[in-house]
Amino acid sequence: MNMKKQIALLLAVLMMLSLAACSTKDNDKMADMSSNDSAMTDEPKNAEEALALHKKLMEQENTILSQNTALWEKVFMEADKGMAMVEDGKNYGEFLLDTIESAKDQFTDEEYEMLKESATEISNIENKLTELENKYPEIVQESVDGDMSVPAGSDMTNPPDDGSMQKFPAFEGKDLDGNSVKSDELFSGNAVTVVNFWFTTCNPCVGELAELDALNKELAEKGGALIGVNTFTLDGDEAAISEAKDVLAKKGATYQNVYFASDGEAGKFTTNIFAYPTTYVVDRSGNIVGEPIVGAITEEKQAETLQKLIDQTLAADMG
Repeated sequence: MNMKKQIALLLAVLMMLSLAACSTKDNDKMADMSSNDSAMTDEPKNAEEALALHKKLMEQENTILSQNTALWEKVFMEADKGMAMVEDGKNYGEFLLDTIESAKDQFTDEEYEMLKESATEISNIENKLTELENKYPEIVQESVDGDMSVPAGSDMTNPPDDGSMQKFPAFEGKDLDGNSVKSDELFSGNAVTVVNFWFTTCNPCVGELAELDALNKELAEKGGALIGVNTFTLDGDEAAISEAKDVLAKKGATYQNVYFASDGEAGKFTTNIFAYPTTYVVDRSGNIVGEPIVGAITEEKQAETLQKLIDQTLAADMG
């Protein structure tokens, strides 16, 4: 797995931690583990049962990560220092196991064993989720709509603060069809530009693609546009571009997606996004308007906040 994919996995975990409760009682943990064992052996008879099980397993994975959050944060910070340990074919739990092993000296023996046990549970859950998704592919979007989202206006990014109006970082890149895209031309040509950051294996990201495509059509009628930035495609990764185009096509999303160099201003900005999907509103002058929208716009709060920022930007553009 390449560096960008590893980082995206890490960020997805970090976002789930941000949503989780700060503590869980021991008896609740035991109940969760018992429930997890039962769920892992359940065999759904139809898509409806598979959907219910899929949701249950995702909730259990989030619960595991909600316990001992300080320790998990140490794991993720260590992973951020050296991400090149994950190989293709490994799931998310295996990624955590590798990271825990590499950071073993950061934990007591008890902490190390607890983290290993939890990461193994997550790996088993991920295997079951994959099994369900392969057998019942129709459940995926229904299960993940709204998952891993956070309240609108929550700032989980750390872009540089250079004044009251922060500029979206400049870039010269390409869209997924190879056409050149310059940020100054892009923004100046639209009354408002919505920029959505996502990655291909982020279920909530994929779950909102159809809604984003509809929003792009609405914006076009008002002199605006929506663009996507799939973080896997940075630096023109051909395999990632192909995968992103395939996902977009399956969701009927035709709006422009762009990529740029990971070591440029925009690339560095992207690595400071700690939750996906994240959406920015940018005015004609290239200024970021308001706070980023963290979480899928399929959620009511996110959708309402995004619409307010769009309306605000359009009104300002009209003078």
